[in-house]
Amino acid sequence: MIVRRANLDDLDQLAPLFDGYRQFYQQASDIESARVFLHERLSKNESVVFMAVDNEQAVGFTQLYPIFSSVSLKKAWLLNDLFVNELARKKGVALSLLRAAEAHGGETGARWMLLETAHDNTRAQALYKKAGWERESAFYYRLLL
Repeated sequence: MIVRRANLDDLDQLAPLFDGYRQFYQQASDIESARVFLHERLSKNESVVFMAVDNEQAVGFTQLYPIFSSVSLKKAWLLNDLFVNELARKKGVALSLLRAAEAHGGETGARWMLLETAHDNTRAQALYKKAGWERESAFYYRLLL
């Protein structure tokens, strides 16, 4: 398995994974909309996507969005999406994707990275803890739509 940065040529393999990720969060399947969304993010350089490939087949991905820290005057990254195909789970794919994201953060001079997951997604939380991520619960949010 290799982890590499995805590009527009990878959309046909990424879209079904992204659709699976959205379904995990109770969204209706819509591969074409997933493909369009990813195309827009990548073509406009609004996100960075890393994908895990095993036997020439994409088996997982993570998507990062740039943000900025006014306090540290540095770039930061929001690790917004992380998904591994069910058949590829428990093989180190998610940890490899996390490490690629962290390396990218370091290479781009980021001060920190942030992620969030559902309160009941205990498997992901265990992975993040194992990978050295720390839990913070002092944030507020408001849904706008």
